[in-house]
Amino acid sequence: MVTVKHLSSSMNAKLIGTGDEVVVLAHGYGADQSFWDKVAPSLAQKHQVLVFDWNFSGAFNENNNKIDEKNQGFLEFDPIKYSSFEAFADDLVLLLDEMGIKSCIFVGHSMSGMIGCFASVKSPQLFKKLILIGASPRYLNSEDYEGGFEMQDIEQLLSTMEANFHAWASAFAPVAMAGQDPLLIEKFERSLKKMKPEVALAVAKLIFLGDNRHVLEHVDTPCTIVTTTNDLVVPSSVPYYMQKKMIKIKSTVEIIDVHGHFPHLTAHDQLLEVLGRALD
Repeated sequence: MVTVKHLSSSMNAKLIGTGDEVVVLAHGYGADQSFWDKVAPSLAQKHQVLVFDWNFSGAFNENNNKIDEKNQGFLEFDPIKYSSFEAFADDLVLLLDEMGIKSCIFVGHSMSGMIGCFASVKSPQLFKKLILIGASPRYLNSEDYEGGFEMQDIEQLLSTMEANFHAWASAFAPVAMAGQDPLLIEKFERSLKKMKPEVALAVAKLIFLGDNRHVLEHVDTPCTIVTTTNDLVVPSSVPYYMQKKMIKIKSTVEIIDVHGHFPHLTAHDQLLEVLGRALD
């Protein structure tokens, strides 16, 4: 098991830029820290920017295959340990602690948005603000909630992943990108296919079958919820649901006029404008 002092190298953490404020950029499912490459340099002109790779990512596996086993082990993905977003939140808090970060603005994409919510409840002193991009607390529809997917949709998705993960990745990438730039679709597809199929399936089950709505009412860190005009993964009603459920704080919803689930790739200039307002 990786000790706390080895967490930053295992997670390939990098701190760039200068400034008093630390901005943490946390990638989502199927991605890695390179998905922030269009955003991080601009933010680093005024802030310190932390990027890293979650242990389910292909980049994490590549990095840890290079690590000398004598010096540190592997923060191996254990589906039993990582059966909730709280385990990832624990890793995030430990990473910030190891790197000596006492306070930060957390920017989380997709599942990382909800991880940030859990982490802010666990350690509110660490988080000055949350910026949640394409986040959703639940993907399943119910009588009182529109998550975007019926159970049969999720079951079909998971069975397709299990049967042929690489074929599923090829089909899912253009959907998540909403048919944007073919090079970006290819980037996401490549990143998905770097994941270990068994890990990818376990994390997909955690995401698509989970219900994290309960954490929203406990968040008391100021929050900006960012969405696009047409995200095929997260319905447009979800950000406003989250805003309504965050009863302890005043949150805002920002809409970026672009299709797809990855505005930091497809509309980075507009996202930087939103981030600029939120950071100010």
